[in-house]
Amino acid sequence: MCGIVGYIGNKKAIPVLINGLSKLEYRGYDSAGVSVNENGVLKVIKCKGRLSCLEDRLEAEKLEGCMGIGHTRWATHGEPNDVNSHPHISQSGEIAVVHNGIIENYMQIKEFLAGQGYTFQSETDTEVIAHLVEYYYEGSLVDAVMKVIDEIEGSYALGVLCRDEQDMFVCARKDSPLIIGLGEGENFIASDIPAILEYTRNIYILEDKEVAILKRDSVQVFNSLGAPVKKEVFKVDWNVEAAEKGGFEHFMMKEMYEEPKVVRDTINPRIQNGELVLDSINITKEDIEKLDKIYIVACGTAYHAGVIGKYIIERLCRIPVEVDVASEFRYRDPLISERNMTIIISQSGETLDTLFALREARKGGSRILSIVNVVGSSIARDSDDVLYTWAGPEIAVASTKAYNTQLAALYLVALDLGLKKGTISKEQVNSILDEMKKIPSGIEEILKYKDGIQKFAHAHFNSKSIFFIGRSLDYALSMEGSLKLKEISYIHSEAYAGGELKHGTIALIEKGTLVVCPMTQDCLFEKMVSNIREVKARGAVVLAITQEKHREELEKTADMVLTIPDVDSLVAPISAVTPLQLFAYYMAIERGCDVDKPRNLAKSVTVE
Repeated sequence: MCGIVGYIGNKKAIPVLINGLSKLEYRGYDSAGVSVNENGVLKVIKCKGRLSCLEDRLEAEKLEGCMGIGHTRWATHGEPNDVNSHPHISQSGEIAVVHNGIIENYMQIKEFLAGQGYTFQSETDTEVIAHLVEYYYEGSLVDAVMKVIDEIEGSYALGVLCRDEQDMFVCARKDSPLIIGLGEGENFIASDIPAILEYTRNIYILEDKEVAILKRDSVQVFNSLGAPVKKEVFKVDWNVEAAEKGGFEHFMMKEMYEEPKVVRDTINPRIQNGELVLDSINITKEDIEKLDKIYIVACGTAYHAGVIGKYIIERLCRIPVEVDVASEFRYRDPLISERNMTIIISQSGETLDTLFALREARKGGSRILSIVNVVGSSIARDSDDVLYTWAGPEIAVASTKAYNTQLAALYLVALDLGLKKGTISKEQVNSILDEMKKIPSGIEEILKYKDGIQKFAHAHFNSKSIFFIGRSLDYALSMEGSLKLKEISYIHSEAYAGGELKHGTIALIEKGTLVVCPMTQDCLFEKMVSNIREVKARGAVVLAITQEKHREELEKTADMVLTIPDVDSLVAPISAVTPLQLFAYYMAIERGCDVDKPRNLAKSVTVE
């Protein structure tokens, strides 16, 4: 989950590293550090806390070197402190390393190195890499790194400096993302594109167990056997401004305001001359007729999108769908066969649990269809079919616009499968697509009324527990609303199926308890009104989210009603999540929380 940046060129390295780390701080902000090679001396400055703490320390240092590596950390092994911060340096000061991932056999390596006389300063798994590179170093840094990656088990993205090799540094990756930026007289490494987009749009995407040597004027890539690899240049086609705040106080608010555009971008290009055309999906009618089950596998917010996907696919395609949390999927020995399809959902396309679940499904013979945002990501490259969500870079840790586009993509997949299978007609597909086209303008209307949501949040931000209840698609929506609130406001929150209230949950309701009720499904509206009456009778305060046509009736029952523009109930969750996101945002703001960087969380989860 950590962020890595590396630079070699003719500029001073520190400004480039700090600028890159500032674009990656969403990946981890427990600590930060840099190492620069200055005339054969590795200078390391690192400290606990946000990147600003590191910048303060660097003001007192005059690091002039033109080659260096930097890191922003999300702690796994060892608490956040100065010593556990990266970069880690070897015993003699010969090697400096930054690392994203987890080395699973680090204890065995640590014991071996201790027997060779090495001593350890930190509690991290990464420190063993620095010592092990030094142990193997005999004049060639790349040879030493190649030997190390043969020894270590787990996941890693590495940047490695050597004090004796002043014109190059080495990087490597396995199961953790790492890219190489190609410049003129300078080259870069980074965990993610925004870190280097200011300097270059041309990148190499490293594959597993590839190692690269970066010099000012060249990049060489090798496979695990040491053979040269010819890489294709990937050209980034979005601009720097897409990863900046653009005048908004927080990335999260900016990204909610981008939802209308990105939902349009995900839907509209897939409708050509009145036909649904899904790029990079080549599933035929015969392929679909062979399926007896679809798995949807994801984590966190993407998992909640998958729960809605289950409802939609089963309704439109009449194929059984099972939704799994990715971190549990491969450990429960799932029954997978060639008669299955697995839909993998990930914003980054690098989520490690999800990537491992993909590989488990493929091992069983399943076809893999991925819904991802990042072009060229590991999950996209490992899939049979890919549908990209054109959400652009999402910087805030709590996902917003990526979720809306994941939902839109799942609806498009369901329509495509249902039409090919013959369970829905072309007229039905066109009707649903027409309703989906209303969603972006609907979200624009919702955003106009954010002040009312802020006012309600101001009245209730001291709540100790908040419950979300819903039925059918609204239950899945409740799960995402509850997660968003927990993530950024730190208020205890749970989501329950409305029909489960009487089976135990209602015991938690007392006078003043806030209950949030998404109510977008016309066929279940009256049942949800009954649920509201049940919690109101126990003293609850109710915030309801419904379509405009139900406002007048619902105002008789709920304490506060937020409405979305009228749209077919089937597609309503795509826009109905936006008021829940705004509610979570303003609750967090009222409590003084950092909405873009919530405690203990990071954006891209690249460790198990």
